[in-house]
Amino acid sequence: MSAAAPGGPAEESAFVGGLTHEGEGVVRGGKTVFVPGALPGERIRLRRTRRHRQHDDGELLEVLTPSPERVAPRCPHFGVCGGCVLQHLAPAAQLAAKEAELRSTLERVAHVEPQRWLAPISGPVWAYRRRARLGAKYVYRKGRVVVGFRERAAPYVADLAGCEVLAAPAGALIAPLAGVLTELSIREHVPQIEVAVADNATALVLRTLAEPSQADLALLRQFAGQHGVRLYLQPAGLESVHALDGGTDGPLRYALRAFGLELEFSPTDFIQVNGPVNEALVARAAELLELTSTASVLDLYCGLGNFTLALAQRAQRALGVEGEPRLIERARGNAARNAITNAEFHQSDLAAAPAADAPWLRGAYSHVLLDPPRTGARAVLDTVARLAPGRLLYISCHPGSLARDLMALVHEHGFRLDAAGVVDMFAHTAHVESLALLVRP
Repeated sequence: MSAAAPGGPAEESAFVGGLTHEGEGVVRGGKTVFVPGALPGERIRLRRTRRHRQHDDGELLEVLTPSPERVAPRCPHFGVCGGCVLQHLAPAAQLAAKEAELRSTLERVAHVEPQRWLAPISGPVWAYRRRARLGAKYVYRKGRVVVGFRERAAPYVADLAGCEVLAAPAGALIAPLAGVLTELSIREHVPQIEVAVADNATALVLRTLAEPSQADLALLRQFAGQHGVRLYLQPAGLESVHALDGGTDGPLRYALRAFGLELEFSPTDFIQVNGPVNEALVARAAELLELTSTASVLDLYCGLGNFTLALAQRAQRALGVEGEPRLIERARGNAARNAITNAEFHQSDLAAAPAADAPWLRGAYSHVLLDPPRTGARAVLDTVARLAPGRLLYISCHPGSLARDLMALVHEHGFRLDAAGVVDMFAHTAHVESLALLVRP
């Protein structure tokens, strides 16, 4: 049903049949329309706002029949800020939607279904995010700096007062941070802030496109002392990151308590954003791989040793491979600090097929773990298949690339998909993290 809106596009009432990969409601029947804020099972009133070849974009005008899973968003910025898209959906329903997307993608793209579905890995859904990149922008008409994630539907920095998903104390520091940046002489030249909340400290890295004055540095020192955070400046690339005034209070750290490990990292290193979920994920990985004292484990895309060091405790030998030299240095340091003597690390570009004589390919491996970026692990699949591990665990941050790689591993290389499940690393977002266990038949 549609009605002409005076001076504007027609309004329609429609039923919402599902969610897109971006968390928008999907209305079918006629030309498909994607509607932010709408949930499956709801009857809504909408207006089409932009037309594309395959679908239209829509605006939610009214929820006529709400979903029983609809909840009140906790954050006052929800709907404008692009950091979250699912705060209006109950957390349990978010997990169910992510599992449904994973199931559908594996069936549609890879033409596979696991022998068993694993219980979802979940954790805290508020104040959980320990790594984030925030934008900063001096807005002339407001006469101040705004700090936040990008807006959902526009290329602007959302003007946030706080954030409900950032780990403490970072979530409450957005407004004070915007305030101190406004006072700086270089307020128009600080476009980005990296946030890292460790077990022992909170670090903020300010991207500075101009040199701060002595008065600026004094203001930043005062802010750091008042809020108990570490401030770093980044005038150029990652190699230029340095602590305010060149000092340091020691490395940042997080723990894997079940394994008695403490890992060190720098404020710009990649770490999993949800600490408790990461701990559960590492434990699940060790459980699924079924390691023994004679196992030899290869961990590809190993980062700073998050999985490698834990798995080494339950195997005879573990070897991690990573493309970023800084992370390899960190991994080796973490092995030494935790007295892990049966783990070694090699730097190698895993975006390309590895050379047959690569040092890390000289041994045999009974188990392999893959934890690639969103683009997946296509370049190393043939190499992994030739290693013929008995158990292969693939941890994914994108269902599409996972399904593409599983199609090759199952249909071309003869692995069997034994188990799969979702990992709720990013609650209130549409981001789907998952894991898949493959075995030799």
